[in-house]
Amino acid sequence: MHTTLFQLGPFAIRSYGLMLALSFLCGILLARRRVTRMGIDAQRIMDLAVVVIVSSIVGSRALYVLFHLEEFSANPLDIINPFQSSGEVGIQGLTMYGGVLLSIIASLWFLRRHGLPIWKIADAIAPSIALGVFLTRIGCFLNGCCFGKPGDYPWCVVFPPESAAGYFFPHQHIHPTQLYASLYGLLIFGLLLFLERFKKFDGFTFWLFLLLYAVARFSIDFVRFYEGSMTLSVLGMVLSVNHVISAALFVLALGMMILLNHKRPSAA
Repeated sequence: MHTTLFQLGPFAIRSYGLMLALSFLCGILLARRRVTRMGIDAQRIMDLAVVVIVSSIVGSRALYVLFHLEEFSANPLDIINPFQSSGEVGIQGLTMYGGVLLSIIASLWFLRRHGLPIWKIADAIAPSIALGVFLTRIGCFLNGCCFGKPGDYPWCVVFPPESAAGYFFPHQHIHPTQLYASLYGLLIFGLLLFLERFKKFDGFTFWLFLLLYAVARFSIDFVRFYEGSMTLSVLGMVLSVNHVISAALFVLALGMMILLNHKRPSAA
């Protein structure tokens, strides 16, 4: 685990931040290349990228804060202030689902406002999101966050005590759920590129991404550790908030795929 790659005084280059930045860069370059092949102005994608970056960070932070309000009761400005009351520089504490959902909403608003083909562009950027999951979750592993529950499988790992994972489970082998998530991001990325050659309607690749992501996230969350504030009791089962979001997202994605397929023009 390498939380900090190098540090200059109070300013640190953190592995998670670097991988997050790399995921945005690779995703933007890939999306720009794909929309250019569609004959769409690539500059619009650069504008959209700004919307996605800002909304994903705001959404990730907002969902984290919503379920960790006690952390900010003494210093509410720590929610948005990069100069934390602890003396650290930077904002830590993000929940990826919040960023995914808000960036999708903001992107749809942007595309509609500028009269751009929503589902064509959504299909173009879907693989970029999957690639971003692959890269960002590697950053989570290096940072020691988003970790799993104890396990006795050969690939389970022990995190150092200075990490969040090591603090909750000192000297215990736990599931590397960050790497599970990174792997499913890569698998979804490959599946999207392969299956889109069979698409019969615009929006297919985008909603397929959300469908696959929801299934993968729902499955992995059974071995991921969550604090009590992030869990719910549903029909006698203890599930994470992200389990519920995943289930809702699956139903939405499946419904939209059925609807868009039904609305596509019939072959002559």
